Amino acid sequence: MVRTQIYLTEEERTGLGTLGEATGKKQAQLIREAVDQMLDTASDRRRASVLSSAAGMWRDRSDLPDFNAVRQSWDRS
Repeated sequence: MVRTQIYLTEEERTGLGTLGEATGKKQAQLIREAVDQMLDTASDRRRASVLSSAAGMWRDRSDLPDFNAVRQSWDRS
């Protein structure tokens, strides 16, 4: 792990203290969990955005073969 210093407002510090007492977790652990959750959410959004932008990207292409015909040619008769 890498040591990092951050500045918190009094409200944030008090909230972390209260949450830490309720859960038995240390402030650093709560902050790491929050950062992990934020990174997961951002990663999910990025993945969804990339998939959304890629959807239908070949829709208007006329230079591609007929994939159904190509696929049927692979079937054993």
